Amino acid sequence: MGLNLQEEYNNTNIQGVIDQLEEDLVGLAPVKARIKEIAALLLVQRLRKNLGLGMKTSPVGLHMSFTGSPGTGKTAVATRMADILYKLGYIEKGHLITVTRDDLVGQYIGHTAPKTKEVLKRAMGGVLFIDEAYYLYKPDNERDYGAEAIEILLQVMENQREDLVVIFAGYKDRMDSFYESNPGLSSRVANHIDFPDYTADELIQIGRLILEEQQYRMTPDAELLLREYIEKRRQMPLFANARTMTNAIDTARMRHANRMFNSGNKVLTKSDLVTIQAEDIRESSLFSEISGV
Repeated sequence: MGLNLQEEYNNTNIQGVIDQLEEDLVGLAPVKARIKEIAALLLVQRLRKNLGLGMKTSPVGLHMSFTGSPGTGKTAVATRMADILYKLGYIEKGHLITVTRDDLVGQYIGHTAPKTKEVLKRAMGGVLFIDEAYYLYKPDNERDYGAEAIEILLQVMENQREDLVVIFAGYKDRMDSFYESNPGLSSRVANHIDFPDYTADELIQIGRLILEEQQYRMTPDAELLLREYIEKRRQMPLFANARTMTNAIDTARMRHANRMFNSGNKVLTKSDLVTIQAEDIRESSLFSEISGV
């Protein structure tokens, strides 16, 4: 009995998810390659199981760890991963529930278990994405209830692997410490994917796409200034990659709108209304002598 792997792959409809991942997300080449590898493994494992010829099929570890800086696409990729798992039949519903420590950990005795179990109930059949997961563990605080949430998660991750996939996310160094402090958790997370920071070119490409979606455009001078803005902003605290670019574009649109509003009796053309000029970027405090930056 023979199988056409490409045909089986096409029949799962995950090709569309992979293509959409390539189309929607700028950069992230190593992440996209890793997602494809995981999808290929899951497909082959499913086919081995479906053959029913006594072939050994060791369970595939589906729980994952996404590490990287803010704004590098972790949540967006988690959404696509949930879709892939659903289309391959590894989860029943394919939805993604995103939570943080506050959604899982209570503030007093007896509060954490029901909170965590309620989140798990909502996530069953899909993917639970825990952002900044390292905040669940606070060893310096004896009265902290995060350890209780972790214990409940561990039980579900082990005993209900066919009902739920958990993705832990956060900064790489903090996540490494988190796993070192929780060997039981680390042993249950099979897939580790690191999300690189975007380059300046990739961030400018993201900026162009955002503007295009909102039916704006930038002049060449505005784009040069935006690049300079990003390079300066990258050296500052709380830089968040694509999120920072989104905020910069939103602010530029606000300045553009204000410039249009203050244009007096000038007759505005369509070009005026859709074009971000250099001055809409230059007004940032990063370019102000007063700011000292």
